Amino acid sequence: MRHLIALFALLFVSLGANLAAAQTRAWVQIEAQPTLTAAEGRARAYSSAFNDVVGFQMASGWYAIALGPYDPDGAIARLRDLRRDNLIPADSFIAAGEQYRSAFWPVGQDPATAPLITAAISEPTETTAAPGAALPETVTTEALTPPPESEAPNDATSTEIAAAPAATPDIIVQPEPVETLAEAQRAEAALSRDERQALQADLQWFGFYDAAIDGAFGRGTRASMAAWQEANGFEATGVLTTAQRAQIADARAAIIAELGLETIVEQEAGIELTLPMALVAFDHYEPPFVHFAEKDGSGLRVVLISEPGDRATLRGLYDILQTLEVVPSNGDRSLTDRGFTINATDDTVASHSFAELSGGLIKGYMLVWTPDAADKAGRALAAMQASFKTIGGRALDPGLVSLDDAQRRSLLAGMEVRKPRLSRSGFFVSEDGAVLTTAGALQNCARITIDRDIEAVIATQDATTGLALLTPQKQLAPRNVAAFEADALRIGTEVALAGYSYEDALPSPTLSFGAVEDTKGLSGETGIARLSLTSLPGDAGGPVVDGTGAVLGMLLPTTTGDRVLPAEVSFLADATSIKTMLTATGLSPLTAARQGALPPEDLTDLATSLTVLVSCWD
Repeated sequence: MRHLIALFALLFVSLGANLAAAQTRAWVQIEAQPTLTAAEGRARAYSSAFNDVVGFQMASGWYAIALGPYDPDGAIARLRDLRRDNLIPADSFIAAGEQYRSAFWPVGQDPATAPLITAAISEPTETTAAPGAALPETVTTEALTPPPESEAPNDATSTEIAAAPAATPDIIVQPEPVETLAEAQRAEAALSRDERQALQADLQWFGFYDAAIDGAFGRGTRASMAAWQEANGFEATGVLTTAQRAQIADARAAIIAELGLETIVEQEAGIELTLPMALVAFDHYEPPFVHFAEKDGSGLRVVLISEPGDRATLRGLYDILQTLEVVPSNGDRSLTDRGFTINATDDTVASHSFAELSGGLIKGYMLVWTPDAADKAGRALAAMQASFKTIGGRALDPGLVSLDDAQRRSLLAGMEVRKPRLSRSGFFVSEDGAVLTTAGALQNCARITIDRDIEAVIATQDATTGLALLTPQKQLAPRNVAAFEADALRIGTEVALAGYSYEDALPSPTLSFGAVEDTKGLSGETGIARLSLTSLPGDAGGPVVDGTGAVLGMLLPTTTGDRVLPAEVSFLADATSIKTMLTATGLSPLTAARQGALPPEDLTDLATSLTVLVSCWD
């Protein structure tokens, strides 16, 4: 009997010491994920940078990823240092572990460390100590089960066990009691209107609330509270505890301090918004832009947009921005009559561009960042989107500054315009946006675009006929599609050519006029016809139409070898050869059914609406 009592005493003292140590430990919680798979992936990623990553399932069912454990002072210092160096998310916080349950990371946890983690996260219950043993006030009920005598150390006698001195356990620092739901409701009821509005603003800041900041905690506010609790590993009650309110407020304050967020009123541009002034600084005006350059290598830049204009101006701005080096071709785009957004990214730079048209003024902004500044950029962008407003009914004066070419090139450093290697013309041949163009424009292209920003791929091409068919990467709905002339070409027919004569220099195609000179090539070739029409290289691939708007063929590039032909000699691939190719690819080319010549303005509208700019990029 004395043998068992002494064994229990020694066991309780050992467990008490472990529990004391565990209860004085703290973790830096850096992330929470809703699924085990996602959590293990994130824990694995963090483990490549830190050697003390641990993961726990929480009471809410979510999975916490943390660093530690540390003593409380060590955890605070660790959190401060990691936040300062931007090595962890800015909303990371100190966790006492009361929400933590079973450990899932590291996979294959060392059994020697498992008791400490288990003790730290076990729910304590009161118990009675064995006589003569000095015990901590709380131990787990599992700890009271004595081990079988066969498990006693083989080299320890009962006398030695009985004589083991009772160790004095460390002082246990109990975590602060967690509020019950009823206590949280009472604490919430005591909040002032300003405090309730501040909480809604905090929830809105982190993207959980998008309704009015009115201090009224209705269904929407409750849902946002529950969503925040779930995302942060708490039970989703819809009522934040006092500690949870403090946590979200502290996280927002830390981010604001880190980014230096300030409300900026730009009177010249007529724009008010919140900018991360710890990371950017005003640099210069360059209408229609106001430039804020990066500060201290932050990796962020901001450009405000302000100019008078209409829908055509808005579309022109949309096209121009996408030619900039800081607006890569990858990413989502959206353009309407009232505004646009461009999300662009590649391996070296990312940007978000926004503009809106209202009252004859176009206002907006661009945020540009490097990949290693993505976390700060996300926080800054959220603040900019939530705060942007136009003021004063004015736009940036185009004559605000006078710049010569050298000055303008200097100020545009980092916003260089991307140019395609070459551009030619093409035209729509199907309702879903397939484009016919010249095969000569598509040689050795790293990528191909339609109308500057729509990615396209080659569906088929034929070097013999010089025809190529492009398929856009997103479905289009052309206003007009080519309808081909059913009858054979007739010499003397007056024609019009729609094409981007000056490649990408102009925003829309131009029309050139001529006539059919012969229904064969110079050497009697079939499938082509000779025109009396002056064209430029950029016109190649454009549609040639008659006075009714029927498409007679596609303009071919002028390739004469060493011979120099008169400038007015051009050639087209006729409708018959085009229809043969389209049919072979599974398309059903339309046949023209118009009667009588179109008025000049209608013919111009039809021909130009068919035509697209096809660009080849390195």
